[in-house]
Amino acid sequence: MASALIHCSLYNAYKNASPEQNKPPKTTQFKRKTTRKSPFIKRAQSKTSLKLLVRPNDLNITRDLCGLVESGLMGNALDMFEKMNHSDTFIWNVIIRGYTNNGLFQEAIDFYYRMECEGIRSDNFTFPFVIKACGELLALIVGQKVHGKLIKIGLDLDVYVCNFLIDMYLKIGFIELAEKVFDEMPVRDLVSWNSMISGYQIDGDGLSSLMCFKEMLQLGNKADRFGMISALGACSIEHSLRSGMEIHCQVIRSELELDIMVQTSLIDMYGKCGKVDYAERVFNRIFSKNIVAWNAMIGGYALNNYFFESFACLKRMQEDDKVIPDVITMINLLPSCSQSGALLEGKSIHGFAIRKMFLPYLVLETALVDMYGKCGELKLAEHVFNQMNEKNTVSWNTMVAAYVQNEQYKEALKMFQHILNEPLKPDAITIASVLPAVAELASRSEGKQIHAYIMKLGLGSNTFISNAIVYMYAKCGDLQTAREFFDGMVCKDVVSWNTMIMAYAIHGFGRTSIQFFSEMRGKGFKPNGSTFVSLLTACSISGLIDEGWGFFNSMKVEYGIDPGIEHYGCMLDLLGRNGNLDEAKCFIEEMPLVPTARIWGSLLAASRNHNDIVLAELAAKHILSLKHDNTGCYVLLSNMYAEAGRWEDVDRIKYLMKEQGLVKTVGCSMVDINGRSESFINQDRSHALTNLIYDVLDILLKKIGEDIYLHSLTKFRPLDVAKKRGNSPEYHSVKLAICFGLISTAIGNPVIVRKNTRICEDCHRTAKKISQVTKREIVVGDAKVFHHFRDGCCSCRDYW
Repeated sequence: MASALIHCSLYNAYKNASPEQNKPPKTTQFKRKTTRKSPFIKRAQSKTSLKLLVRPNDLNITRDLCGLVESGLMGNALDMFEKMNHSDTFIWNVIIRGYTNNGLFQEAIDFYYRMECEGIRSDNFTFPFVIKACGELLALIVGQKVHGKLIKIGLDLDVYVCNFLIDMYLKIGFIELAEKVFDEMPVRDLVSWNSMISGYQIDGDGLSSLMCFKEMLQLGNKADRFGMISALGACSIEHSLRSGMEIHCQVIRSELELDIMVQTSLIDMYGKCGKVDYAERVFNRIFSKNIVAWNAMIGGYALNNYFFESFACLKRMQEDDKVIPDVITMINLLPSCSQSGALLEGKSIHGFAIRKMFLPYLVLETALVDMYGKCGELKLAEHVFNQMNEKNTVSWNTMVAAYVQNEQYKEALKMFQHILNEPLKPDAITIASVLPAVAELASRSEGKQIHAYIMKLGLGSNTFISNAIVYMYAKCGDLQTAREFFDGMVCKDVVSWNTMIMAYAIHGFGRTSIQFFSEMRGKGFKPNGSTFVSLLTACSISGLIDEGWGFFNSMKVEYGIDPGIEHYGCMLDLLGRNGNLDEAKCFIEEMPLVPTARIWGSLLAASRNHNDIVLAELAAKHILSLKHDNTGCYVLLSNMYAEAGRWEDVDRIKYLMKEQGLVKTVGCSMVDINGRSESFINQDRSHALTNLIYDVLDILLKKIGEDIYLHSLTKFRPLDVAKKRGNSPEYHSVKLAICFGLISTAIGNPVIVRKNTRICEDCHRTAKKISQVTKREIVVGDAKVFHHFRDGCCSCRDYW
C-alpha cells in the first residue's frame, strides 16, 4: 500500500508539473481517435454486462492484444485491456510499447503512471519504451524521475535500459548526462558506443565523436556500418581528412565499401575536406546511385566552388538515372549560386522549389536568404525571410550576414537588437556576424556593449568570437585595445594572427605587421593565403616595395600557395602607390588571372595620384566594360578632366552619371562620443554645438597659421570658383569632427574619427598641426587606412 501511495504521489507531481517540463514543441504526431476515453477513467459497466476475467496465461487473448497493438489499433487494444486481468506486467508493457511505437508518447507516459499507481511492478521491458517517450517529448524532468526509479530498483546497470537512457539524454540535448550514464555502465555493447559517437556528432562535437570512436576500437570492439557513418560525419565536421581516410581503410577491411550509406558518407566527408577528386572516385564506384548519393556529390562540388560541375551533376542525375531532384538537392545547389553570383540560376531553383511545393521548408528558405544576400539582392532576401513561417537562429544569422555583406550595417544592428527580443538566443555565429557591422559604423561604444554581452554569455573563450572582437576594435580605430585583447587570448589560431597582422597594416604600421608574421611562424603557425593578403596589404600601405616582392615570391616557393586575385591586387596597389605605372600596367597584362574591376580600379587610383590621364582613361574603359558599380570611377575621371581643363569631358561624365542614376558619395566624418555616433558633412551647421565647434576651429586655424585655401579651388572653372568657395577645405567634415571630439572628450584621451572617403591633403596637414598644438593624439580612419596624428607627425609618414 505504501508503495502504491508513493507511486500515486509521483504521478500527481508529474501531472502538476509545468507544461514546459513535460510537453514537447508542436510536432506532427500519430492521429488520435477522438472517441477514445482516457485510460484513467473507468468505463461505465452495464448492470447486465459481465467483466471478462482473463488469466495471465491465456495466450489467445494476449496474442490478440498484441495483434491489435501491432496493427496500431490502440483504441481497440485498450478496450480489450480493460476487460483483462491487470496483474500481469507483460500486458501493461504491450500497451506502453504500442503507444510509443505509434507516436502517442504522452499517452505512453500517462499509462506508465497509471501502472505505478495500481502497484504493478515495472521491469526492464517497461522502462525502455517509457524512456523513449520522454526523449521524444523532450521531457527532461519526467525522464530524470524515471532514471531515479531505475536506480532505486537496480536496473540502472542494465545495458539495454542504459542505451535508451543515453539516447533520451542525447535527444533532449543534455550530452553531459548521457556521458555520465555511459561512463557508469559496467558493460557496454556496440549500441552504447554507437549512441555516444552519433550523439557527439549530432551535437557538432566532431572531436569528441572521433575520440570515442578510437577508444571503442582500442578496447577491441569492431565498428559496424552505423559507427563508421557517424565517425565519418565527425570527420566532416572537423575537416579531418587524415581520420576520414583511416576510417575509409577500415571500411574496406570490413567489406563495407559497397554499402550505399557508407559510400554516401565517404563522399560527404571527402567533399567537406576539400578532396573532390576522392569523392568522385567513391561516387563513380556506386553501381546503383540513389538521390542521397547524388545530393552528396552535388553538395561536394558546391562547397568547393565547382559551380559548373555541380549543375552538370544535376543534369546527369536527371538524364542518366532518371532521378528527380528533391529539396536537399536544391539546398546543396544554392551555395554554388551564392559563390559565383549566379542570380539567374538561383532564381530558377527558387521557382522550381515553389512549383514542386518544397516551401515552406526552413533549411531551404535559409539557403535562399543566403543566396540572395550574397548575390546582392537584399530586397529578395528580406522578402524570403519575412515570408518564413518558422525561423531559427541560423535564419536570423543569415539575414544579419546578408545585411553586412551588402553594407547595410545599421540594418544589421537593428536585426541583432530584434534577435535579443526573440526567444532564440544569439550564438557565436550571430556575434561574429554583427561585429563587422559595428566595426564599419565605427561605433566603439556599441562594440564594447556587445563585448560585455559576449562575456555574459560565456563566449569570451571562443576563438572564432575573439578574432571578431580583435577585428572590431581595430576597425573602430582602437588598436591598443585590439592588441591587449589579442595578447589575452588563451587559444589563438592562424586567423587570430592574420587579423592582428591586418590590424597593424590598416593602421599604417607595416613594419610591426612583418614582425608579427615572424613571431607567428616562430610559434609554429603555418601561414595561409589570407596571411599573405594581410602582409601584402601592410607592404602596400607602408610603401615597403622590396619586402612586398619578397613575400609575393615566397608564397609559391616556400609555402606552396598559388597567388589569388587578392594578392595580385595588393601588389598592384604597391606598384601604383610608388608611381611605377608602366610596371603596374605590365603586371596586369602578365597576370595569369583575368583582371577584375578591383584590379583596374587600383590602376585608375594610381593614375589619378600621379596625373597620368591616358592610363586613367584606359583603366576606366576596362572598369566600365565590366559593368561594375562605377561611381568612384566617374568621379576620379571627372576630377582629372577638371584639373586638366577638359571641361567638355567633365560635362560628359556628369551626363553619364545622371543617365545611370549614379550619385557622388557625400563625404561624412563620424566621431563616437558617450555611446553616440555624431556625424558631420562639409560645412555642416546642423549640430547643436555648431557655434562652439566653429569657434574652436577658427581659433585652431589661426594658431597653426592656416589661411583660406583658395589654391585648392584651381581645378574648377572660373565661373564655378565663387560657387565652390563656400565648400573650401577650411570647414571640411574631418576638421569639424576633430574639433567636436576635442571639446567632448577628456584631456589626454585620443580623438578617434572615421571618414567614409579618403582624407584630403589639407585635412591631413591640418590634423598634424592640431595634434601638435593640442598635445592630443588624433586618429582618423579613412576609406583606406588609419592615420595616427601625434606631435605633428602621422603614422603614414605622409605616404597614403
